[in-house]
Amino acid sequence: MESLYPLTFCPNLHELVWGGHKLQTLKDLPSDGRRLGESWEISDVPTSESVVADGALAGKTLRELVALYGPALLGNHVFEADGREFPLLVKFIDAQDDLSIQVHPNDALAKERHGKLGKTEMWYVMDAEPGATLLAGFKQKVSRKEYRRRVADGTIVDALARHEVHPGDVFFIPAGRVHAICSGILLCEIQQSSDVTYRLFDYHRLGLDGQPRQLHTAEALDAIDFNLYANYRTNYTPVSEGAALIAKCKYFTVNVLTTSTKQQRALLDKDSFVTLSCLSGSGELCTKGGNRIALRRGMSCLIPAVEADFEVTATDGSELKLLEAYVDIK
Repeated sequence: MESLYPLTFCPNLHELVWGGHKLQTLKDLPSDGRRLGESWEISDVPTSESVVADGALAGKTLRELVALYGPALLGNHVFEADGREFPLLVKFIDAQDDLSIQVHPNDALAKERHGKLGKTEMWYVMDAEPGATLLAGFKQKVSRKEYRRRVADGTIVDALARHEVHPGDVFFIPAGRVHAICSGILLCEIQQSSDVTYRLFDYHRLGLDGQPRQLHTAEALDAIDFNLYANYRTNYTPVSEGAALIAKCKYFTVNVLTTSTKQQRALLDKDSFVTLSCLSGSGELCTKGGNRIALRRGMSCLIPAVEADFEVTATDGSELKLLEAYVDIK
């Protein structure tokens, strides 16, 4: 078999009714008039698999690579947990309009109903128009009966916590938390590899096909966490040189990696693949095995577990900022 190396993937763009036109610019692609809501950067979801763009493995899907390379790609502990599929989905999301109010089931409910993983996710805000907000969690106690009434009369939005956002803000969205990205936000999302979403309310909006979009009001009842929490926003301390931890759960660990010079990352002992998504700046990635790849805003790459000791270098005098994710059993 060919040796593994850091992988980049062909564009995997999704037109959505609430999408805009920022992803074409972010991905340095020609504008074609479509309202693009999501760029699936690294995906093993069967309906929209990533395809390798460059090198000896060009043309192969991520699913094929998992089958061919197993623990060398994923890491031993990830492979042993479920060696059939890649466990994360990495996206860029451009919300020109508000997304639907939604919730995702946990693993147990998603497996019981759909034979799939649940969806816990996190968001890193890359850009936000002045006054842009998102919804995450309840701001007041809501009963199951009141939930049904509020969905029916359209006031469910009034019961949710609204957060003004700015670039660099982070939100962790565990399965069960009601949420919605709202207009004017560009963000990077790291999530479990799942496409199971329950829509609670969608502003009576029609889809791209001109038909009302399907709602899952009843199904969502068993998925929603109705508890109130003191803080729905993730607080962290940014660093100018190095990695700042912004999310850690059993599904993923995510850092913001920032440098204006050069940073060594010794992650081989994590026994996991590493994903990198470039949030700003430009630079170069070089692995211990001597493989190199250019980094620029709006691109993502997958570093195999066997290549997880690497170095990133900022170029052109810019500050390089990367979202780094892996699976850490510690």
